[in-house]
This record gives sequence, structure tokens and C-alpha cells, in this order.
Amino acid sequence: MKATLTFAHGDRSMLQFRENHPAPTADTGQVVVAVAACAVNFHDVFTRRGMPGIHLELPVIVGSDIAGTVVTLGAGVDPRWQGKRALVDPVYFQDGKPHMIGETVDGGRAEQVAVPAENLIELPDNVSFEAAASLPLAYGTAWRMMVTIGKVSAGEKVLVLGASGGVGVACVQIAKLMGCEVLACASSEHKLQRLREIGADHVHNYNESPFREGVKSVFGKPRLDGSGGVNVAVNFTGGDTMFDTQRCVGKGGRILTCGATAGYDLQIDARYWWSYEHQMLGSDGWQRSDLEALVALIAEGRLDPVVEKILPVSEAAEAERMLEDREVFSKILLQP
Repeated sequence: MKATLTFAHGDRSMLQFRENHPAPTADTGQVVVAVAACAVNFHDVFTRRGMPGIHLELPVIVGSDIAGTVVTLGAGVDPRWQGKRALVDPVYFQDGKPHMIGETVDGGRAEQVAVPAENLIELPDNVSFEAAASLPLAYGTAWRMMVTIGKVSAGEKVLVLGASGGVGVACVQIAKLMGCEVLACASSEHKLQRLREIGADHVHNYNESPFREGVKSVFGKPRLDGSGGVNVAVNFTGGDTMFDTQRCVGKGGRILTCGATAGYDLQIDARYWWSYEHQMLGSDGWQRSDLEALVALIAEGRLDPVVEKILPVSEAAEAERMLEDREVFSKILLQP
């Protein structure tokens, strides 16, 4: 079968396309899925570069966001899954430890992939494979952070940092779906225009002036009487941005995070934490119920995941380049 493998840690030359890679077989409790679409995520890039403290057996076929059709059943699998359209929840547990399909075992940059049957989520006919493959690592993470944990609600003012990436775009769409007023931050006019097109009420270019100034100009400076600022700030960039994020959030507001792509050693001002009665809420990935909620929203016509580009799986290295060079707005997919 066709597949792109990550052979070693390093640059994009470590990715090699194969025309005749051995096809997987379904062990007990597994199915083989004919891959229709697989999203590219920064997690794939981190896997290729190597992550501290994580040892992987290489080569591996990465790709965790997978949608396709079940073509083979292993022993013990319910026969109803034969021929079903499905999204794969990429996280599974073994010996009490979490594992990721497309990291610790082969994933979706191939024509077929073997996965646990219990990780399948059946797709309605009106949910495309492309939309489904956009979900887990970006939209699933955003949904859990914004809705399951963050409890964003209609009428709230929401700031989204890093709004043009996969998680950021999902946060903007979800906040608008919930009836919020959204200020989205990005680094170029092209990305800001795209954010306007998907519903952002306000946009700010943080390369031209600090995002704190953008919040002040739109919502006013937070004050102890409860006026000004945003109700919710979404900050998964970390690094040196948390200090200013606190100064954007009004009295009783919430700061939500699901990661720290720019660094996890954060500087915060405890005075803002207590005097403005902020809640700082962390969210780690997604649960199956979060993905099921998103699939239902797509089926109802209430959510349309943004896919920037679709490439053949043979061009996985180019897809990663586009991601690393920040050329992608939201999601990029690979297809066999």
C-alpha cells in the first residue's frame, strides 16, 4: 500500500514515501480502516523532531486524525462495523497508560490503518470524511477547553490568541456558535481577513501592536468595578504572553489553556489573579463525548470545520513544511 513513513528524528528529509509498504492486519479487537482523509498536526512535526522524555520505535507512520471506511474485522469485533464510515478517536489506553495512534503505533498517512474497534465513532452519511478528519486534535481540544471545561456562554466577550491555527480557528468558530463576541489575534492581514470570514467580530494584528492594546481599544481596560476587558481569554501559546493575558481579562473572568506552544515556564502576576478573581482553567485534549458532540454539530449543519488544503499522502513533507512555515490557515489534510 501507499504510505509515508517517519524513519528517524530530524528534519523533513526523515519522511519517506513508499508505494508498496505492507498493509496492516486486524488483530483481536481491531479493525482495518481504508483511510479517506488524515489531518496534519503540529503533533506530527513534534514526533518527527523528537520530544523530550518520549521514546518511539521508528520508523512509524504518523497521522492521528483519521476518517475512513472499515474494511476488515478482527476477532471479537461486532459484525455491524463492516463497511461503516467512521472517525477514529486516536487515544487508547494500554496497561493504564495513554497511547496515540500515529505516534506510538502506525497512523493514517497510508491507504489503510489498523485501530481498536472501540475507538471508532460512526459517521452519519451527511458528515464528510474531510470534516471528520479535522476534528480530534484541533476541534476536539478546542471544544473541551471552550465548552466542556470553559463553559463559554452567549453574550460573553472572548479573546483568542493564535487564532489562525487549527485549534485557534476551532475556538473562534465554537465561541461564535455559543453566541459570544470574539476578538481574534493573528500575524498577517490575510489571516485576519480569513478570521473575519469565519465570524470573528474583531481582529488584531499582534505584529503591529501588542494584543493587550487590541483588547483595550475594543473592550476597554479591565477595572475593578467590573467594567472593561474580556470575560474569557484563550491562551495556549504560553511563553511570555500570560502576563499580558491577565491584563486583558475583566473581573471574574476566565483564562483557558490547552498547551504552551511558546514555552511552559510562565510569568504571572498574582495580584491580578486574586484582585480580579480570575479563574485559570487547564484542559488536556478531548474525550470521546467531545468528538461525538462535534460530529453531531456537523450533521446538524451548525459547524463546518475549515480545511485550507488537501494534498496526496506522498506530499506529507510539503504539508509539514507549510505547517512549520505558518502558511496554513486552520487544517491541512492528506489523502491516499
